[in-house]
Amino acid sequence: MKQKNIHNHMKGKKKIFLVLLSVLIVFFIVLILSTAVDVVNKIKEGRYISQNVRIRNSIIVSETGEVYAKPDLAVITFTVVKEAKSVADAMDENSATMNNVIEAVKEQGVEDKDLKTTSFNISPRYEYSEGTYGKRILVGYEVVQALQVKIRDLGKIGTIIERATSSGANEASDLQMTIDNQDELKKQAREQAITGAKVKAEELTSQLDVKLGKIVSFNESFYAPYYDSRVYMMEEGIGGAGVIPDIQTGENKISVSVVITYEIY
Repeated sequence: MKQKNIHNHMKGKKKIFLVLLSVLIVFFIVLILSTAVDVVNKIKEGRYISQNVRIRNSIIVSETGEVYAKPDLAVITFTVVKEAKSVADAMDENSATMNNVIEAVKEQGVEDKDLKTTSFNISPRYEYSEGTYGKRILVGYEVVQALQVKIRDLGKIGTIIERATSSGANEASDLQMTIDNQDELKKQAREQAITGAKVKAEELTSQLDVKLGKIVSFNESFYAPYYDSRVYMMEEGIGGAGVIPDIQTGENKISVSVVITYEIY
């Protein structure tokens, strides 16, 4: 009986061992298959990526288109600077003078929408005097206010400058001659540049004995210089003599540059 029990016990252990062995075999088979599938996928992915980044034969051409047009808008800044012993007095004097400047500008047909205060600053003024051993003494306050004016009637630029400075503006600066709506001019310059680039590309492919393919990339840059004139600040306004400056508007250049990459074969 004892030998029979031992035999049954050994037989049970053998069954357990066979079950565990079967489980391990199945696990290793699944692992091998999973690894194989992953490797295949990586190979396919690598082939796909290499196709995306393959080097193309190409040429790069650049060209600039230029269009000239008379400006239709002038922008200028008038500045009023006032000093006084107290902040209140400096502000009162500055505000009164700037109001006169604004009124003079409006009398020339400039509308409220074309007037913009671009800066307003109040700062203390200090001086050094003898016997103070380098110590600064507060002597007053300075108020600086700047007004940007858009002038749409370019024939009145000189008159507006004279009227504003005669009314107390200490500085007229940053005169810009520009074009209010440049979109159509940019379009014309762009078309000119693209046409020139295409002609250049066709000439190159003819000389290289290759054929022109599709466009691979396109880049564009825009440039519109403006006329800048500056009149520097004087002590108590810069007008008053009744002399109207003769401002020449000239022409503005609208420039668009393009860089085009073509595939060749």
